[in-house]
Amino acid sequence: MRLTREFFERDVLQVAPDMVGKILVRKSIGIHRHLITEVEAYSGIEDQASHARFGRTTRNSIMFARGGLVYVYLIYGMYWMLNVVTGPENHPQAILIRGLQGINGPGKLTKALGIDRTFYGEDLSTSGRIWIENGLEKPDFIQTPRFGIAYAGEPWKSKPWRYIRVQRPEIS
Repeated sequence: MRLTREFFERDVLQVAPDMVGKILVRKSIGIHRHLITEVEAYSGIEDQASHARFGRTTRNSIMFARGGLVYVYLIYGMYWMLNVVTGPENHPQAILIRGLQGINGPGKLTKALGIDRTFYGEDLSTSGRIWIENGLEKPDFIQTPRFGIAYAGEPWKSKPWRYIRVQRPEIS
């Protein structure tokens, strides 16, 4: 079942933990479903780790739209980062998808799924090539500080806004 726009129009700190265990679907040659295992939340202009801290720019303008749209951007001139915009219009928030089951790392997952700048602004509730579906019911996860944002300083670099799925041990 595809997630609706209402799912994404909530605050990023409500949506981010709910994204763990959902299924990212990519339709290209065939349909490929991937369990989301790791995400990070970025919350508004005040968040010094967020692209929104600079205000609205050409690069981040989609973050100021309503939740449910795709925000992709290029880092190091070679890696596309896949983000999902959340919250209401003019409240810039986004979730970076950092990992999928079997694919660890945001650059690796966009390369594996063929995601690039053409996905910028894609609507996850209506797209025919990318969307998110319900997945695991209440998966276990841990929260840690976000990765690679020391430049943001305190308290932003220590916020536990990274959510990582923890697999339950097999019972024999």
